[in-house]
Amino acid sequence: MVERQSPMASGADPQSASPIEARSSSTDAQIQAGNPASSNNRQPRSPAQHNLNRHNRPARARRAYAAIDLGTNNCRLLIAKPAGDSFVVVDAFSRVVRLGEGLAGEGKLSQQAMDRAVAALSVCADKLKRRNVVLARSVATEACRRASNGEEFIERVRRETGIMLDIISAEEEARLAVLGCHILLEPGQGPALIFDIGGGSTELVLIDTDGRAPEIRDWVSVPYGVVSLTESVDVDASSSESRIAGYEKMRATALESFREFAKRLPHKDGDSYRMLGTSGTVTTLASLHLKLPCYNRSAIDGLIVPAQSMRDISQELGAMHVDERRDVPCIGKERADLVIAGCAILEAILDIWPAERLGVADRGIREGILRGLMAANSVPKSTNGRKAKGNGRSRSRNRSGNRGRGRTPKKS
Repeated sequence: MVERQSPMASGADPQSASPIEARSSSTDAQIQAGNPASSNNRQPRSPAQHNLNRHNRPARARRAYAAIDLGTNNCRLLIAKPAGDSFVVVDAFSRVVRLGEGLAGEGKLSQQAMDRAVAALSVCADKLKRRNVVLARSVATEACRRASNGEEFIERVRRETGIMLDIISAEEEARLAVLGCHILLEPGQGPALIFDIGGGSTELVLIDTDGRAPEIRDWVSVPYGVVSLTESVDVDASSSESRIAGYEKMRATALESFREFAKRLPHKDGDSYRMLGTSGTVTTLASLHLKLPCYNRSAIDGLIVPAQSMRDISQELGAMHVDERRDVPCIGKERADLVIAGCAILEAILDIWPAERLGVADRGIREGILRGLMAANSVPKSTNGRKAKGNGRSRSRNRSGNRGRGRTPKKS
């Protein structure tokens, strides 16, 4: 049975240690929209500078905000305008850049990968200008965190595109993903698990939804995503049996990386495990579950599918040769070699959190960034309904941290 989950209001326990309030960072507005790097010696304006002239800026409802997420595999942009408690998307962009290609072996970003990423970010910079974006935040994740030349790459991006990328911590990555997609979580009691299978890492976040906004109880980030796991595990593709064996090796590797986190998870009744996934892996598998001829976001975002169906599809794909997977609808050439690693990670997650149903979200970090930007720059109202006085500035905050309490051992 297939169900769809309507957006719902989630809550928070005020006693929890890690509330997911809408927070901004020092890079919430490091792009001067409409004038990206007009001079190599000119730094983009700060968040405060964006708001100096409040009387001349457009009304909040007409402002455009932007979020850029440069991951290990994809470069994504979302531009939106506030609409009540949510927002309306006015432009979007996504391109597979494989920034982390070869990183597992070399320890640094390759010239070809950086060139692909810069080309994609140049498209993003042009869209920011044309859409008159007033506030933007751009983040880079695992590939840039791990690469020895990550900071050099960030400087090149600033120099050539005007975009100031912030290499965020794994903790901030997890928080933004939850902030962006938790509204699609099934209603229920007790903690729920939200996960994000990326290109270079996977984040698992245990949250409570008993109060006004979700509260993070525990989290972990492991250095295995679809790119890094593919490059870390050798798979003999000569026969169906060897491909299945390689798939199981990937699954075991991912499962071992979750081992310490799994020990801390609460034990629940079989039908009370709630789970929501946000990644290209889960949206692709959900498309195959529905037997869609091509990807359709409106049919996928908010879908709830049986976990066993996701397992069955994963194992079927694991036995296929990469040439066969290229011909599968919704996979194609760009994902054919990487989707198996994502399937293995998904099954490992289901091994430690045996939910019967899985929620699917085609949203995450970008949406979390946008919600944070809009919340931080909203105009508060006084008790009599009139706008309260204030400077309208973002609160700047640097984010740093480790992979979380459940950090797994480094790969051998």
